[in-house]
Amino acid sequence: MAEVIKKRVNATAYYQLSEYEESTLIQLIDGEIVIGLTPNTKHQKIVGEIMFLFMTVAKQKQGKAFVAPTEVYLDEFNIYEPDIVYLAPNSNCAVTEKRLVNAPDLVVEVLSPSTAKYDRGTKFQAYQEHGVDEYWIVDPVHETIEVWQLTTNRFNLLGAFSSGDTFTSRPLGEDVKVSDLLS
Repeated sequence: MAEVIKKRVNATAYYQLSEYEESTLIQLIDGEIVIGLTPNTKHQKIVGEIMFLFMTVAKQKQGKAFVAPTEVYLDEFNIYEPDIVYLAPNSNCAVTEKRLVNAPDLVVEVLSPSTAKYDRGTKFQAYQEHGVDEYWIVDPVHETIEVWQLTTNRFNLLGAFSSGDTFTSRPLGEDVKVSDLLS
């Protein structure tokens, strides 16, 4: 289970915490400090497959791909470490020396028991509000990928896809074969 420190803090206080310096799995979620657990091997295999896809597309199209623990600063109360992010060539997300600033074009969160409530709740809302174009929620237990696309400032479900399915990712500009990522 993720450890939650129940004191609402902003970015300034967050960056001064000893826990911030000591942990690579720390996030600020709606002002709450959340320290995650090390992911299991299935989680990491899925992350690796998706990252391989993103890196391949990034090389072809001059985009950028990042894997956790890359920090994404959305606002002073929301600083996340998504599993994987993709930045399109003309992204509004800035790459700085220490973190990404503003909404990435595509965010992927692979569910784990300790983070699923955040990935489907608080983080979902923040990604929507900050303008993430596409959000994938990967369920390693049920081997599905939910794809949410932003339309008029609101996420709409493109679909929940499983092995044998293919969907078109708007930011990648590519068809994605689910079995390539979850097998």
